[in-house]
Amino acid sequence: MQTLTRNTKETQITASLEIYGDGSGEIQSEIGFFNHMLQSLCKHANWNLNLTCKGDLKVDFHHSVEDCGIVIGTLLKQALFPISKIERFGNASIVMDETCVECDLDISNRPFLVFEIPLCGKVGEFDCELVEEFFRAVVFNAGLSVHIVAKRGKNQHHLIEATFKAFAVALRRACVKNNALGIPSTKGIL
Repeated sequence: MQTLTRNTKETQITASLEIYGDGSGEIQSEIGFFNHMLQSLCKHANWNLNLTCKGDLKVDFHHSVEDCGIVIGTLLKQALFPISKIERFGNASIVMDETCVECDLDISNRPFLVFEIPLCGKVGEFDCELVEEFFRAVVFNAGLSVHIVAKRGKNQHHLIEATFKAFAVALRRACVKNNALGIPSTKGIL
């Protein structure tokens, strides 16, 4: 299990991550909807994540959400690299009622994000635009190449939740152990 503390003038975050866990999460970000999404991420990625964030919520939720992404991405990189004996590539399409979101990813150590989810407005008090900020922070700090695309959907809650679940399942599949692969690259290193 990896542990990290990150303190800035805007946020104070402590987190620990086990990527081969049982799907349990102890999440306290002070943002109810975000807690719910991180719990869903843990469940479907099969992670054990303990995360506490105290942020400048009187300003808005941006710093807390982005900084949690930085911490989770950093922990993920520490847990994954140097990669060896895992599948490396993963994908998933997640359906929630009228919504379907697809995630394709590569644990490549070459960060890149394609994010094509039509999000706008708010879910409760949560600004929907923060979902892309969260995933950008995770992807760039973890060294992943990730494409998240909505195939269809209108309900903002469904689109966001399907996004978190699709990422979780794709990543879980990419992390499947495969001893025959050794280092899963013709370069010999990632």
